[in-house]
Amino acid sequence: MKKIFLFAATVATLGLASCSIDNVENIGEMSTSEFPKTDGDIESVLAGVYQNLNETHANPQCSFLYAACLASDDQLGGGGTNDKLMQAEDLLCNYNADMTNQFYVDRYKGIARANTLLNVLENASMSEDIKNKGIGESKFLRAFYYYELSSMYGNVPLITSPDQENTAQGDVKVLWGQILQDLRDAVQLLPAVKRTDGRIDKYTAEAMLGRAWLYYTGMYCNGTTTADLVSTTYSPLTTVELPDGTSLTKQDVITAIDDCVNNSGYSLVPDFRNLWAYTNNKVVEDYPYTKGKSLAWVENDNAVNPEAMFAIKFNKLASWQTTIGYANGIALHFGVRGGQDYAKTFPFGQGWGAGPVAPNLVNDWKAAEPNDIRLQATIADVNNTDEMPAYTHGGWADFVQETDYYGKKWSPICAKNDGSFAPKEGTAPAYLACFETLMYPGNWDTSGENNFQLSNIHDLVLIRFADVLLMQSELKEDASGINKVRARAGLPAINGYSLQALQNERRWEFACEGIRWNDIRRWHIAATQLAKQENQPVYYCGNPGTNTAHNGGYVARYNATAGFQKMPETQIALGTVKQNDGWTDATSEYGGW
Repeated sequence: MKKIFLFAATVATLGLASCSIDNVENIGEMSTSEFPKTDGDIESVLAGVYQNLNETHANPQCSFLYAACLASDDQLGGGGTNDKLMQAEDLLCNYNADMTNQFYVDRYKGIARANTLLNVLENASMSEDIKNKGIGESKFLRAFYYYELSSMYGNVPLITSPDQENTAQGDVKVLWGQILQDLRDAVQLLPAVKRTDGRIDKYTAEAMLGRAWLYYTGMYCNGTTTADLVSTTYSPLTTVELPDGTSLTKQDVITAIDDCVNNSGYSLVPDFRNLWAYTNNKVVEDYPYTKGKSLAWVENDNAVNPEAMFAIKFNKLASWQTTIGYANGIALHFGVRGGQDYAKTFPFGQGWGAGPVAPNLVNDWKAAEPNDIRLQATIADVNNTDEMPAYTHGGWADFVQETDYYGKKWSPICAKNDGSFAPKEGTAPAYLACFETLMYPGNWDTSGENNFQLSNIHDLVLIRFADVLLMQSELKEDASGINKVRARAGLPAINGYSLQALQNERRWEFACEGIRWNDIRRWHIAATQLAKQENQPVYYCGNPGTNTAHNGGYVARYNATAGFQKMPETQIALGTVKQNDGWTDATSEYGGW
């Protein structure tokens, strides 16, 4: 008799409705003859599959999303002289034998949970609707976890059953076929109903199918060797064979994306600036850039963001005793480095200075679209006192690859104390570390309230409806979706579709959201774009300098690796994976700036 782990999810919103899963814990084992019996049983185990989204936020610097930001041509590494991992991810180099092993382990944990639930649901006796929703959500999450692992490392072991152990790498085509098959199945199994509770719906599965399809069919269009992957030839595949013997075609994906656009109920937020937390109602009228513009954050006071299709949720239980993954670790890492007084950087909060915006992005953007409101909505120029009142370069004297620019979208946001927050001891601060302290008062874990490391709990949106519109344009080679996105930004329509126009639009719309990295790889333009980061102006320990080439430079490292990370040595030692190209000699090892 097989046994499965039962996970119990406690749903306690604590004034924060967007956070639907506050805690997941292993409370024991039950045999498959006893479980699942009720709809609640499925929900309990499914909570554990979802919880893996938060698990990687305990160590966000190891994750694919984090590495994708730093490795792209739009952001540098940043951090301090001892934060060599950050710089290594930007430079496509390695720092220590197991630099990203935690992410590898965490994502396979999520896959194992999904496999367990799928295994027991196959023969479970319950309503088909409930069973299909459980299978659909589990397959989506398994596909998403594999999408991130495969984007990060290339060919990884494909495990689809809880009985598989020590599975070795197989054919990468089969791996990607499984990802696409799982997403296709999720689309077919999930009901055509938009969900607003943070859970996966049919339309989110359609959007993720489009994203996975575009990456795989572009990245692997020339073959599977490193030379194929870094070739500058771009002619995407139009049919992919799936493990079940069927095939998925480009037209199938277009049909799914069209359905999402036409029937999902998701929509563009009318003002691009309202997507980002700096327009929240505790800050908006104190921030010169947003003051007097009638802006309002779409998530104010638990409101539902109509553009967010897939987001990682956070909550007020983050602490050192449970998991810091319940807090938005990306916000912390991408915050302003330097420990400066909040009055100098308001409304942007403190953090570790990862991912400083590359000057080449700003220069390209200003040259191409000087009237694009998204530029200032996305990037803070520290020399503009309306953005940061009195920022000091080299606030912490060890800052590496500091630029004049910070990304705004994922930043922690501080707030002026309106008098409602008074610490138990000492004088009430003039500024609070995070606006969430005011927006969601009370019932915090005691170590988390107004803690700049634990109080960032605004959503991290991974798929926006704008992405679906641009995927539709790309797949159909039609400007309609592009022009809808441009209209929202106050820009004129383009007169006809071109790949270059599509590439530009995706760059501006999704700057600093972790999407650009896979885009430039799948379009086979990565090496050319990465080269533009070299010799850009940066500061090293507060002193002006240039972003110099390391380990042969960005182009050499990309051509050697195709952008895949080093396989962790722990996984190599298990004998399940071989080391990726470009990681077997001293040229891959980052020694410091």
